[in-house]
Amino acid sequence: MSIDTLAQLESLRAELRKHEHLYYVLDQPAVSDAEYDALMRQLQALESAHPELITADSPTQRVGGKPREGFVKARHSSPMLSLDNALNEGELRDFDRRVRELLNGAPFQYTAELKLDGLSMAVHYRDGQMVQAITRGDGSEGEDVTENARTIRSLPLKVKSNLKQFEVRGEVLMSTRAFDRLNAERDAQQLPRYANPRNSAAGSLRMLDPTVTASRQLDFYTYFLLVDGKQFFGSHWVSLEALSNFGFKVNTLRRRCADLDELLAFIREWEEKRDSLPYEIDGVVAKVDSIPQQETLGWTARAPRWAIASKYPARQSETTVEAIEVQVGRTGTLTPVAHLAPVLVSGVTVTRATLHNSDEIERLGIAAGDRVVIERSGDVIPKVVRVISQGADRRPFSMPTHCPVCNGDVVREEGESATRCINTNCPARLKESILHFAKRGVMDIDGMGEAVVDQLVDKGLVKSVADLYQLTLEKLVELERLGTKSAENLINNIIRTQTFPLPRVLNGLGIPFVGERTAQIIADAFGSMDAIMQADIDTLQRADEVGPKVAHSIHSFFQEARNQELVERLRAAGLIFYHQRAERTGGALAGSTFVITGTLPTLSREDAKKLIEEAGGKVTDSVTKKTNYLVAGEKAGSKLEKARTLGIEILDEAALMAKLA
Repeated sequence: MSIDTLAQLESLRAELRKHEHLYYVLDQPAVSDAEYDALMRQLQALESAHPELITADSPTQRVGGKPREGFVKARHSSPMLSLDNALNEGELRDFDRRVRELLNGAPFQYTAELKLDGLSMAVHYRDGQMVQAITRGDGSEGEDVTENARTIRSLPLKVKSNLKQFEVRGEVLMSTRAFDRLNAERDAQQLPRYANPRNSAAGSLRMLDPTVTASRQLDFYTYFLLVDGKQFFGSHWVSLEALSNFGFKVNTLRRRCADLDELLAFIREWEEKRDSLPYEIDGVVAKVDSIPQQETLGWTARAPRWAIASKYPARQSETTVEAIEVQVGRTGTLTPVAHLAPVLVSGVTVTRATLHNSDEIERLGIAAGDRVVIERSGDVIPKVVRVISQGADRRPFSMPTHCPVCNGDVVREEGESATRCINTNCPARLKESILHFAKRGVMDIDGMGEAVVDQLVDKGLVKSVADLYQLTLEKLVELERLGTKSAENLINNIIRTQTFPLPRVLNGLGIPFVGERTAQIIADAFGSMDAIMQADIDTLQRADEVGPKVAHSIHSFFQEARNQELVERLRAAGLIFYHQRAERTGGALAGSTFVITGTLPTLSREDAKKLIEEAGGKVTDSVTKKTNYLVAGEKAGSKLEKARTLGIEILDEAALMAKLA
């Protein structure tokens, strides 16, 4: 390998990066597609001849690697908080007044940006190279989607920056043109159309095969630059300019606003022009520009006090309800859905709208045949707003008494709006039932992720949770992306659950309102699966902390014949159906009831709970007058406020450990 070859490689890579930036970031292509492809082929040929010189940031490496079995979780450097919404001018004026009051009249200005309708993602760089991409998730923890994010052409794999390590946050979205192309392809394949660009972008980013993500032509706009989890520059506007100079795609449709009137003018301008944009927006985000002032304003438990999303009103159209049918979701919930005469709402043809539950149908007074107003809430989810006129041939709706998928019993617990199919093995909810059974803290079957479960059910290898115990190595190795070693590990992990105690088995059944703690209480109180199954509602309520709703749910679950069959099959598979309560004698915390909230410095909530229970204490989920102590960590919310109101003693982690000593 000569120095000339290395120089040629670097020259080609630099040239291709320049054209990627011009095309995908600046929308100013300088060469034709054919010329770009020719450069790419030259680089591919050179790298093929010298594979030892291939680098991770080479333009040829955007798509690579085998499809994965699932996504792993990753924590954010600092929370990715959501934004409070202003739904009208009055709420925006209230926000502006609060900002002025909290800043004690100090001068400030806003940076206004279009609110892109996509999904948030954090991308980390080290020594100028992209190293990790994480979805927003719950704000504290998301999914590592690095390989898929690498396929987004407007997201640079390599940047020139004097920052050794930094993080950018922004929005992944799908343009309306890419969305229309995707639906045209699905029409040609006689597949169902996707509902909207936002959901399509979210689904595309989470594809297990990066090549599929690459084909979806996603885009990435940045709006935050962080170092060590904190904003680096003293001004948000300056940060946006720096991101643009680094080579990131930053929305140019933004404005510095000296006061609320200028902000309102920007909001009104883009409400009128939004249909001219190549992507969907649902409002404008206003941020106090000064970072020191942002820090002065601070945060609530869920959102910053220095930013707000001014949401545009939903757009509406009229149509007719042709029928109301029920669909069964992954958790067994029966949801009535209105089938509509096709109607265009803000550029999208709507043919269906969820009616949520029986209460919503009663509130609307809706029936098949009625004329209704439809809106896309947030320009995404179709919603029935109201009935305009009743149809001449109305067909009232009533919730079925049996599941339309499996004909199993359905129940609606007192105080609940949802009606549920309680057959754990109902085909509509089987995948979710298996995922619940297998998840950590339940039966902990490592390797039983969504990709594996989808194949097991779709190929007919598993038609019941109990079928997991009939799986063989020969069946599993036939699945895509599951080698012999992984299949052996999965079999061993399933077999291991045969030694798990009854509370975990109870939790794994997926009985509504029965989680880890309730399963433990029920097992302690009754001692065997048979005793629980035979108990009536009154008997179940004698167990500690079990009220009418939980008792009715347990009783209904075991009255369903299909669930009885599942239990017997699990018994035959060798699972443990008896339980001997571990009696605790005394202990430093005997007789005390605790609630844990927030994030503790070193202990997880599970670890703290275990320590308390080992010392004879009891841990519950809700703060009541019977609670003796609240263990509060960082970002403790409403439970902390309630504990203070009730005069309950509040402990930090150090105080808890002192009581355990």
